[in-house]
Amino acid sequence: MIVGVIPARGGSKRIPGKNWKELLGKPLLGYTIEAALESGVFDRVIVSTDSEDVARIARNYAEDMVLMRDPALANDVAPSSVVALNVVEQLDPEGSEIAHVAQLLPTCPLRDAADIRGSFEFFRRQNAVAQISVVRFGWLNAWWAMERDSDNRIHPLFPEAMVKNSQDLPPAFSPCGAIWWARTDALRQYQTFYAPEPLCSGWEIDWKHGIDIDNVEDWEMAEYFLHRRENDERQTNRQASI
Repeated sequence: MIVGVIPARGGSKRIPGKNWKELLGKPLLGYTIEAALESGVFDRVIVSTDSEDVARIARNYAEDMVLMRDPALANDVAPSSVVALNVVEQLDPEGSEIAHVAQLLPTCPLRDAADIRGSFEFFRRQNAVAQISVVRFGWLNAWWAMERDSDNRIHPLFPEAMVKNSQDLPPAFSPCGAIWWARTDALRQYQTFYAPEPLCSGWEIDWKHGIDIDNVEDWEMAEYFLHRRENDERQTNRQASI
């Protein structure tokens, strides 16, 4: 079996009720559920939650989609990897049925079904037991990163890179929560999707599809790109009907 896990807590400090808050007329959680179902990759899609509000949204898609979470895993310090592992252990306590598990954060509403299919195909071609979705740094060059001390003095994190042109530096990537994969035996062994090097691969997703909503500014950016996507789809459908 291949299982997709969507960890969706009820609590959110920066955007209260974030996972069921409507984004362009649809609960935020709905975008991830629909992408997972439309991908055709999963035998089961599970929403792990501590919230009846979240559970009610998920049950609109499938009654058996919800697993209520242990209260010990319902706080904001419980790693999402542990939540995914908890789902696997509930569904397959003997470890004989689930071969692969994906974690799909509901805060990444622009990740779509094609992204999920593409990430899984990439994962199957890699000699890796886990895979993290990553986005490429854009105009902010990670190699020129600095820290600033209490006296406002700056200290380059990579001093040797400061004298190089950006085109002479290798691409840099940052993880995002859009689509994480693991072989189930590896998730059980390491208790995380971050398997030790070189067992973890990185699959690049378009940065717009990898937007991860953490604050109001992220929400507004996701809203903008979703609105633009809807307009593009309407334009494409209009042209196809002519």
